Order: sequence, then C-alpha cells, then structure tokens
Amino acid sequence: MYEAHWGLNRSPFQNVPDPDFFFPAGQHREGLARLLYAVRYGKGAAMLTGAVGCGKTTLARAFILHLNAARYDVGLVTNPAIPRAEFLAEIGQQFGLPASGNGKVGLLHRFNERLAENRSKDRETVLIVDEGQAILEREVFEELRLLLNFQLNDRFLLTLVLMGQPELAEMVGAVEQFAQRIAIRFHLKGLDQKEARQYIAFRLQRAGAERPLFTAEALDLVWERTAGVPRVINTLCDLCLLEGFASKASVVDGRVVRRALATL
Repeated sequence: MYEAHWGLNRSPFQNVPDPDFFFPAGQHREGLARLLYAVRYGKGAAMLTGAVGCGKTTLARAFILHLNAARYDVGLVTNPAIPRAEFLAEIGQQFGLPASGNGKVGLLHRFNERLAENRSKDRETVLIVDEGQAILEREVFEELRLLLNFQLNDRFLLTLVLMGQPELAEMVGAVEQFAQRIAIRFHLKGLDQKEARQYIAFRLQRAGAERPLFTAEALDLVWERTAGVPRVINTLCDLCLLEGFASKASVVDGRVVRRALATL
C-alpha cells in the first residue's frame, strides 16, 4: 500500500527468508563463514542456534546459495517434527532417493551409494536440518549420528548442518555421543544498536529508498522496543511505514513510531 508514498519499489520489511535481504551483520557474517568452513573442510557436523526471529532461516537460505549445485549435493529438511520411523525416509526424499525396497536397510544402502557417487565426482554431500528444536524423539539424533559414520579414513562423506532455537543446544547436549560430533557451533543474538540502524537502512535501500526515511530518534526507539531482534524490527518498521503513509508523513519520526507501537 505504501511503497509509492515512500519511493520504494517493493516492501522492505517482509518477514520471509528472502536471501536478497540477507544483512551481513558481524555475527551473521561469522555464522555464515563457520557453516561454509564446516562444509568446505569436511568437519562432519555444525550447529547454528539463535533466538526466535534472529535470522537463522534467512542465513540458511544465504548459506545454500553459496553451495554451487555442481559442487554440492544438498538436502534440506525444514520440518523435522516427524516420528523417528519416518525421519530417514524424509532425508532420502530430500535427496531424491527411491523409497521402495528393504526398508531402512535398503535406504541406508542407497544413501551410502549416493555419498560414494558424489565423492567420485568430487561433490560434497550436505544435509541441512532446520528448526531442529522441533525434533520429536531423542532417537532421531542417534540416527543422525549414525549417518556421520559414512566416512573415509581422512574425511567425512556427509556434512550435517543443524539449525534451531536455543533449546536445540540443550537437546543435543543430552545425547553425549552425538554432541561430541558437533565440530562447529555458533549462536545468533539480537542486533546491537549500530547494527540495527544499518539493518533498517540496508533493507530500505534494497527496496529502492533513495533517502533516509527514519529519523535518528525513530531508529533509537525501534531498537529499544525490539531488543534488536530482526523479525520484530521488520514488524514494527512495516507498521511505521504504514502509519506514516496513513498520516501523510514525509519521514518516520518518534511520533510515528509511538503510534505504530500502539497498534502492536
């Protein structure tokens, strides 16, 4: 509704994991670098955690874009809240493996063949499990641990990347044998005040803004009221632009932010 009023060509604060709006804040850049390191150097398993709304899924999409299809065979499980008996089948489906024949044993054989085939073609195999805190059964972590047993003398044939909310770290920690396999760990937090200002400006510029749309007071208020959580920043800033459009404001100032806050 408000794009033309603010001189934008698209909505800047949609809460969807669009990698085009991936903001490389220091911690997000470091998190991405650690995941890429885990994959490129065959570290076996990595885990990225973060509070709700801190940008894990957007980072995951940016991470996948860095994995060239000619070099990496990627399977992505986005809904791991399924019974253990179905979990391996879901992984197989994400890699396009046929489901028929000899149940779990047959599936593991086909998966091993896929790993060996990828290795012979100098391709890396990467399994990403997003929303890991939704895993229903402790035994699923044992299944994932066993997948990491597919390895050569000098390297893993599979890199597992787990992503989820902070409780995922507790769940993994309760399964010691699996926890020991996690070579790379990183935790995302909310943005600090400087990063939040840069984040808002970045998204506005991506959406076509050619001038500052938020005053310094407005930016400070947004950061204070959102604790620097990107998803909450998006929600509030979107409401601010809508409120400013409705009141025909030329800029989002403190008054506009306070009116937007009243609608939350």
